[in-house]
Amino acid sequence: MSETLIVTFDGQFLRPDLPLNLEPNKRYIIKIESALESVPNGNAWDVLEALTGTVEAPNDWSSQHDYYLYGTPKDDSKNIE
Repeated sequence: MSETLIVTFDGQFLRPDLPLNLEPNKRYIIKIESALESVPNGNAWDVLEALTGTVEAPNDWSSQHDYYLYGTPKDDSKNIE
């Protein structure tokens, strides 16, 4: 059995946000992952801005993506340099 739960740590105990359907007095293994913090009072643009970044890529990445992804020959007619 595998189940994903959202819990809150109060400094001493992990408190589940919803009731659990678990057998009492049975031992369980728990994997702890930190939840992503939500953007307070944010709109969709705030969320997108928080997730944006840059990727290092060659100058001709957009025009030669087939070459970089699949290894096809470069199409020099699309070269932007």
